[in-house]
Amino acid sequence: MKPTFARRDLSRLHGTFGSDAFGKKAESFARFFGTPTFLIVQTAVVVLWIVINVAAVSLQWDPYPFILLNLAFSLQAAYAAPLILLAQTRQADRDKAMSETDAEHREALAAANEERQTLAMDLWQNMSRILEENMRLTEEVNALTAEIHSRLIPA
Repeated sequence: MKPTFARRDLSRLHGTFGSDAFGKKAESFARFFGTPTFLIVQTAVVVLWIVINVAAVSLQWDPYPFILLNLAFSLQAAYAAPLILLAQTRQADRDKAMSETDAEHREALAAANEERQTLAMDLWQNMSRILEENMRLTEEVNALTAEIHSRLIPA
């Protein structure tokens, strides 16, 4: 007998904007922001930006103090923070749903275990009753055998 429990409907974890596609994209961006690849590429872009703007006088589109670069960082942060928060919220919702499902599963297992214990107790009581009946019948057969023996073989 297998324990049964209801699977949680995880469809409510869809994004705030109605479609799960936006949420999935936001999570993939948030995950990418924390990778070494992102840090290496961003560092390379910043170094290249500074080198071009310092060394190549004719290509200086953002001279020192690099206000455009600062604006790009601000823009990146303005989008990164909400995307990371959205990803964390979605992960928290998934964790909560999984936790609730685990709790239901543990309750179902506990109920099944209790049912097995009750069944085992019933079986033990039946076996005890059968054993007692067997002992009574064995004693009765022994008594009848002794009586037959005493009638057939005189003392």
